Amino acid sequence: MSKFGPDVILDETAYIHPTALIYGKVSIGRGASLWPYSVIRSEVREVVIGEYTNIQDFSMLHIGDNTGTYIGSHCSITHHCTIHGCTIGDNCLIGINSTIMDGCVIGDNCIIAGHTFLKEGTIIPDNSIVMGTPGKVIRTQNNYARCRMNAFMYFRNALAYAKDEHREWASETCLGEAGAEIKRLQIEQQKIEAEENSLLTE
Repeated sequence: MSKFGPDVILDETAYIHPTALIYGKVSIGRGASLWPYSVIRSEVREVVIGEYTNIQDFSMLHIGDNTGTYIGSHCSITHHCTIHGCTIGDNCLIGINSTIMDGCVIGDNCIIAGHTFLKEGTIIPDNSIVMGTPGKVIRTQNNYARCRMNAFMYFRNALAYAKDEHREWASETCLGEAGAEIKRLQIEQQKIEAEENSLLTE
């Protein structure tokens, strides 16, 4: 990890692929992973990546003209995404080849469909599914379990890749633990939704 500059902070990351490039002021949380040919640059302001978030192959993260880039925990930034000076909440999945521009704010538990373009300053509420160019909310639903599950699988994969093991998802152990994890996450989501409904009816 010494190839990165003095302003790069890695907090017990799960896996950083040798081709990943990180420049400037960047903080990456515990359990996070960077996959082949991902690039992060922060010449001014900062880029912050939360715990257990994965930045997948060929994704590019940069700061905006007036905004840093902030990504929450348990997120998946999938292949070929451009994340530019925006804020993404916890438990989000940004679909393949999506572009999120300066000043965008995406809430928690959101799914941004593949090839979506969010123009500057777009605000996306919690629990949204978004698609299109420009991207718009097409449905409201809590995506907590789905997004957390994707992040869980990438965390498992990251730990395996760190040991040069590249078939984790095909292992019986992983498949069994994945089944148990999705059930646990669904129960968590039900509890969250029940608490939210209770607050609304008070």
